[in-house]
Amino acid sequence: MDYVRRVIGLIFLGICPLALTQETAPIRWEPDSRLAWSDFRAEPPQSRRVAATTASGISYNYKALGSQGGYSLDFEVSTFFYPDKSWYHPELCDQVVLSHEQLHFDISELFARKFRGRLRGGIFTENVKAEVRRIFTEVNRELSDFQNRYDAETDYSRNRAAQQQWNEAVAALLAEPEHPE
Repeated sequence: MDYVRRVIGLIFLGICPLALTQETAPIRWEPDSRLAWSDFRAEPPQSRRVAATTASGISYNYKALGSQGGYSLDFEVSTFFYPDKSWYHPELCDQVVLSHEQLHFDISELFARKFRGRLRGGIFTENVKAEVRRIFTEVNRELSDFQNRYDAETDYSRNRAAQQQWNEAVAALLAEPEHPE
C-alpha cells in the first residue's frame, strides 16, 4: 500500500508542473474569426508606452515530392496568434486598438499566402530544406518590414484615418481568392 501511495505521489508530482506551465493553444487564423481582448493572456509590462502587443506568425511543414531532376512540395502553411505572448493594458485600449491588433494578425495571414504562393510555384533541388528555409526567412523579413510600416503609418492606431485606410486595404487583399494549393 505504501508503494502505491509513492507511485501515485510521483505521478501527481510529475503531472502538476505540466499543468502549471501549460500554455494556451495558439489560435489559427480563420477568415470569419476575430480576436477579442480575452485572447490576450500575457502579463503586460509595467511601462504604458505601448498599449498592446500581438504575437502572431507563420508556421509550415512540407514533404518533398520528386527526384533529383526537381522536387515539388506537399505543404501546409498556417498563421497563428499566440495568446500567451500577446498582452494589452485595458485602461489604454478600445475597439480601435483591438482592430489595429487584429490587423497585425491579418497581415501575418497575407504573408502566409505569399509564402504559399512561392512554395507552390517553386521547383526545388536536393537542397530543398535550405531553399524552403531561405524563402521562409525572406517572407518573414518582408512581413516584419510591412508590420513596421503599418505601425508607422497608423501611429500605432492613433491616426484613425490611416487606421481605417489600412483596415480597408487589408480587408480587400484578404477578400481576393487564394490560388488552390
